[in-house]
Amino acid sequence: MNRFHAMATLLVTLLVPRAVLAQMSGAVNPQQSLDRMDSRRALPLLPMMANHQKQNMRDHLAVVQEIIAAVASDDFGAVERASGRIGYSEQMGQMCTHMGAGAPGFAEQALAFHRTADTITAAARQHDRNGVLRALSNTLQTCTGCHATWKQNVVDDATWSRATGGDAPADERATTP
Repeated sequence: MNRFHAMATLLVTLLVPRAVLAQMSGAVNPQQSLDRMDSRRALPLLPMMANHQKQNMRDHLAVVQEIIAAVASDDFGAVERASGRIGYSEQMGQMCTHMGAGAPGFAEQALAFHRTADTITAAARQHDRNGVLRALSNTLQTCTGCHATWKQNVVDDATWSRATGGDAPADERATTP
């Protein structure tokens, strides 16, 4: 019987694709496991868009650090310059709208962040240290609210087109090696 069992196991291993074996054994892709645990809403993004968004998020963190350092030395000009990088602009508005094209509600939440950041600049112009700190706190609250709501979902061109009802811009299309 052991010989038969060993032969059957060998045949199954050789003939059945790994993906099927993984499903049969209950093994799950780790990313799929994480996705099932993470109940945040998916923000579909092409790879280039997802990378761009992450770069922006890292810069937003750098801005927060710059603002805190500037407040510590009462350098309101530096606060204003730093907060201006995360404040609202037409270009920022277009980018947020584009990034959120496949996820209703994302663009509005992203735009609220940038408009809230404008209050940091306003307080800095008044040399209002406590006002800068309150505005920074409110801005960070919009950050945490957004991150608590959304997660990146990197998708291919076809999925992006379905989610947005249009084609991906040529400069954002995924490239395949």
